[in-house]
Amino acid sequence: MTRNSVPGSRRVAAVGCATLGAVVLSSGAALAEPGREEARERYEQLQEELSELNEAYNQAKEDHSAAETELEDIEERLGTAQEELDAMSGKVAGIAQTAYTGSTHSLLTVLFRGDPDSSLQNIADLDFLSEGQEAVLADYVTEVERAEELRDQAAAAEEEASEALAGAERAQEEGETALEEQAGVLESLGGQDPTAARAASDDGGAVAASGDVQAVLDFARAQIGKPYVWGGTGPDSYDCSGLTQAAWARAGVSLPRTTYDQVNAGTRIPRDQVQPGDLLFFYSESSPSHVGIYSGNGNMIHGSNPSKPLEEVSLAAYWDGVFTVAVRVG
Repeated sequence: MTRNSVPGSRRVAAVGCATLGAVVLSSGAALAEPGREEARERYEQLQEELSELNEAYNQAKEDHSAAETELEDIEERLGTAQEELDAMSGKVAGIAQTAYTGSTHSLLTVLFRGDPDSSLQNIADLDFLSEGQEAVLADYVTEVERAEELRDQAAAAEEEASEALAGAERAQEEGETALEEQAGVLESLGGQDPTAARAASDDGGAVAASGDVQAVLDFARAQIGKPYVWGGTGPDSYDCSGLTQAAWARAGVSLPRTTYDQVNAGTRIPRDQVQPGDLLFFYSESSPSHVGIYSGNGNMIHGSNPSKPLEEVSLAAYWDGVFTVAVRVG
């Protein structure tokens, strides 16, 4: 379930989402003085947009990590190529000393000046070299060209991933600021955060489960109160998909990192058939940007944004209103 390459289309989509989100979020400053209901609706809109920015950021981090791995692989290949070049250069020197009465340096200067195509033609023109000697020299030039191409690929991949991650970071910061400001507006009008309804029972809605699911729930509940942090995967802080990934790891299940991929990591089930431990996704069915763990009695454990710690909340009202799909894993 891990990612093995850098998907360009997904990276572009993540950055596009982050950029669009930043534009939408910044437009909030131009709104007229809202009433309480308008302030609540605007807060809900920003919460959804912030969730999208969070997962765009997570995707950018995943792509950046994959790019770094790719760069390491290319550097290793470059090292191997350099070793081959070093070994081959000795053969080249030997050929030069045998075939040319002048200095080795003079011959190599003639052979390898200009671009690789010119160098190969220079080699072909040396009719005093044997066929085997020409092949060795041609291989040398080919290896030089290959090493340069690999170096260019590594530089391009690193630059693209770095730019994508930087853009996602800027967008998330703008989104967090906008939501905090809107929370202040809502509070000043006597409104309450609609996303933070308390769990449906005084005991936190705790239910008994069996086997692996109980381990998932026990772990998730033990994280309640810890900070929500962008890209957090524990143990001191989490974001929404970081929490679900860590919780199900306790049951030996390796979930992907982002909600985009977690939604495809199990069997989709109807809302009225959810059981404790199931993953609940919100806002979009195909590319959801938020996820929580169903904990029973109409509740879920999740982290929603950096202004609040991880919590167990009731699904009634707001969260059921933006629910899209449930997934059973394990």
